[in-house]
Amino acid sequence: MSRVFSSAPTANRWPPLSRLAARGNLLGVTPNLSLPRPGKHRLVSLLAGLLSGATAMLAADVDKSKLPSAASRPVDFTKDIKPLFESKCYSCHGPDKQKGQLRLDRKADALKGGDSHAPDIIPGKSADSPLIHFVAGLVPDMKMPPKGEPLSSGQIGLLRAWIDQGAQWPDDGSGVSAKHWAWEPVKRPAVPSVGDDVRSLISPAAKSQRLLTSSPTQNPIDRFLLAKLAEKGLMFSPSADARTLVRRLYFTTIGLPPTPEEVAAFEREFQTGNRQSAIGNLVDKLLTSPHFGERWARHWLDVVRFAESNGYETNGTRKNAWPYRDWVIRAFNSDMPYDRFIAEQLAGDALGVEEATGFIVGGPTDVVKSPDPVLTANQRAEDLNDFAATTASAFLGLTLHCARCHNHKFDPIATTDYYAVVACFAGVQHGERAVKPANAAELTAKADALRAQLAVVTRQLERFEPVARTGTNASARLRPPVTRGLNLERFAPVAAKFLRFTIAETTQLEPCIDELEAFTVGTGSRNVALAGAGAKATASSTLPGYAIHKLAHVNDGLYGNDRSWISNERGKGWVQIEFAKTETIDRVQWSRDRDNVPRYNDRLATRYRIEVSRDGAAWQTVATSDDRQAFGGKAPGGVTYSAEGMAPAEAARLAELLASRKKLEADIAAVTTFPMIYAGKFVKPGDTFRMHRGDPMQPREKVGPGALASFGPKLSLPAEAPDQERRLALAKWLGSPENPLTARVIVNRLWHYHFGTGLVDTPSDFGLNGGRPSHPELLDWLASELVASGWKLKHIHRLILTSGAFAQAGSAYALRFTAYETGKRNSVKRKESGADPRLVDSSNRLLWHFPARRMEAEPLRDAMLAVSGKLDRTMGGPGFDLFEANSNYVKVYNSRADFGPAESRRMVYQSKPRTELDSTFGAFDCPDAGQVSPKRTSSTTPLQALNLLNSPFAVQQAQFFAERVEREAGQAKDAQVKRAFHLIFLREPVKEELVASVKLVESHGLPSLCRALFNANEFLTVF
Repeated sequence: MSRVFSSAPTANRWPPLSRLAARGNLLGVTPNLSLPRPGKHRLVSLLAGLLSGATAMLAADVDKSKLPSAASRPVDFTKDIKPLFESKCYSCHGPDKQKGQLRLDRKADALKGGDSHAPDIIPGKSADSPLIHFVAGLVPDMKMPPKGEPLSSGQIGLLRAWIDQGAQWPDDGSGVSAKHWAWEPVKRPAVPSVGDDVRSLISPAAKSQRLLTSSPTQNPIDRFLLAKLAEKGLMFSPSADARTLVRRLYFTTIGLPPTPEEVAAFEREFQTGNRQSAIGNLVDKLLTSPHFGERWARHWLDVVRFAESNGYETNGTRKNAWPYRDWVIRAFNSDMPYDRFIAEQLAGDALGVEEATGFIVGGPTDVVKSPDPVLTANQRAEDLNDFAATTASAFLGLTLHCARCHNHKFDPIATTDYYAVVACFAGVQHGERAVKPANAAELTAKADALRAQLAVVTRQLERFEPVARTGTNASARLRPPVTRGLNLERFAPVAAKFLRFTIAETTQLEPCIDELEAFTVGTGSRNVALAGAGAKATASSTLPGYAIHKLAHVNDGLYGNDRSWISNERGKGWVQIEFAKTETIDRVQWSRDRDNVPRYNDRLATRYRIEVSRDGAAWQTVATSDDRQAFGGKAPGGVTYSAEGMAPAEAARLAELLASRKKLEADIAAVTTFPMIYAGKFVKPGDTFRMHRGDPMQPREKVGPGALASFGPKLSLPAEAPDQERRLALAKWLGSPENPLTARVIVNRLWHYHFGTGLVDTPSDFGLNGGRPSHPELLDWLASELVASGWKLKHIHRLILTSGAFAQAGSAYALRFTAYETGKRNSVKRKESGADPRLVDSSNRLLWHFPARRMEAEPLRDAMLAVSGKLDRTMGGPGFDLFEANSNYVKVYNSRADFGPAESRRMVYQSKPRTELDSTFGAFDCPDAGQVSPKRTSSTTPLQALNLLNSPFAVQQAQFFAERVEREAGQAKDAQVKRAFHLIFLREPVKEELVASVKLVESHGLPSLCRALFNANEFLTVF
């Protein structure tokens, strides 16, 4: 038996655990510990031995007779224990802080215990549980809670009773997170061996149940599905008829109806040749259609909350957001590998694809700025949360945002994981940027040469007298109004040490000056207002809280809204420049927004005066806005120089120079003005901190860029990593085959849009709170197949579309019309006995029939245009408006009631404002893009039918439909009805339908029949 000797003062300086180990008797015996022999690692070995015996010694050392008695009644964790933990323990051992690594808000962590005395809770043994010793005050210097009121005897008794009764704790997911199916690596399962006879796979309990007729194919998807069906004694439904199947393939794949001629061609091949070959040929045709990308881009735009306005109360439009939508369409049409699809959206600017990063900034942002630094910080935090949360939702199917304020309650996502992902976007800001072409360097060189030529022309013009001005720029005619770009003020040369620009009125809000410049006279003219030339700027005020609008930007030599000064006075303010020394100047230049392409008209100074002074006390006005036309007025188009009184040769030379200047300015604009896209602006990333409870005003420790630590390959970047490197690394991590979620999530999305419900019915939540896969082996097989194919999505599309599951009959409604076509009057009845499949699998999760569903708003509108003959299939470019936007600042969107050719394009090209729904098709569960929409609801309301009968769009399209029918069928009413049915239902009307329809046409006209047909379930539903 060994002894550990120590003096009391020395022991009191040890950490608590060391004091425990030494306590028993400070000069006495420590049981079960052996001192190491003298050697190199004696101290290390001694400490390890002390730590290993600490918990056992702690339990043996306390006087258990002092413990309050355990409660005698049954104890419920949720009602009795959790509130106790919350009020007494969470401040030190909760989601935000874990002293001693003990955490009491999660079951798995609490039962595991802290680092030095685990386990703290020993189920069935409260007297031996360190947690009870601590809260009872039996361990000196380890009192819990350390501050505030201690637990009462009754509260300790409840804790003891709860532990003695087994420490029952409802499952909160924390203990099984590491074993969740979605965290496991994707492994390619074997395809079940299923032939025409699958009865051998039926469970004994289902042996007596009769299987439904089917002809299984060799498609691996069918084998997985049939194996699962056979376990329940079920089979696929009979195959859908050719007309139903071709219509289903068209709407699912390209979102447009087939023509009667296309249906007839498919029916001939389907009935006379190999049915599977006919289906495969049609699938190949549709997958290569340019309209495929339009259909599937709409799905993706739902997932990533894309819209063309900012949201929030102002909801201003984003005129240049559409290039991202077009990029998505091109990506799907070209079958871009999905890992590349991810990379370009996160870091396309580093890969030569500028518009793809519209994904990051596709969500809402609050553009109303405030001098309040708290509001500004919260706005930035919301933007970063949107970037990170949308990325995780779209690509990983995770609710990352739930870890913003505390560790995720269900999934293994720590708060530090959340901020590591946020740090990957720390260099991203909302806004537009210019798209530079591939030959940008060549154009820059050309622009420099043109500017040199312009400088020569400008110097030559200086010898001519400009339009006479005296005093404050008086002239015989009003000058053009101010512009948001460059504004030039010329005046007689004047000596000045100070220049002051005073604003009396703006277009709206506080005035903004991009750059204020003052130039000396004569050859070698220079800008003496530059800070770099020693000039100093002062102002009446500056809008607080905005580094991009600080006073230093007014004369820093840099142009653009993001490098400008804004006053803190609505509609007024002044800025003053003190030159390094007294200079003789004759012109001043200023602008509101002198970026590549000026964008902003707000905050523009419309009434102002410019003054100079030698001493800062006596001021002389040299220019004002008094001789300018009102802003928004038409410029008079006057000349800068007058040829009056000149010799003919001089006048000719002046005209030549003016013409040269005009051409050179136009040429410079042509080679320096690049198209703008709303795809984010990128800056040097600042530091990222973990925010206590998500509050940006309570930063804690610094967090470097990274990814989720619990699964997938490891990703850790240095804190100083540049912006593009961060986003590229995150994209690579997401697109890694080692990531267990990425491939699973995207193949599940494809399944969801083809069948209406995913194999996992929560397509953007694969966590513990989400659904479980109905066919886990099939999900993993599809995910592994996607990766093996080189991440080619069309390969998965083709497997699904050519499967027997997809070709099944959809519903009794579809079968009824099959019966009509064969001349039967009665509905087709399934021959079956035993269990009804509707009782075995009422939700059709096993896919024993194709799930018929109503079309979404976009294909419905597109189909109405196609049937009426008015669909414009032009692809790409700026969208069309279904709303009229009123007001210049706070946008108010009113639905349009008139529709011309411009509004006849596919609905994916609508310029969709956020939070607004089209008056007609908004009723069909169109998401408002206020947040991600991984799956749409499908409601049935009277408003839907009323809109399709009476809305201006429906009435107009019914009229066009009727005119088309008349042109193609003539004036015979029965011929008109038949042609209408062919165009909209792709079939002949049965006798009852023909008779009733002719009567309606005769009594109310053909447009009334067309409106009724638009309302028919057979048109609205994909069977």
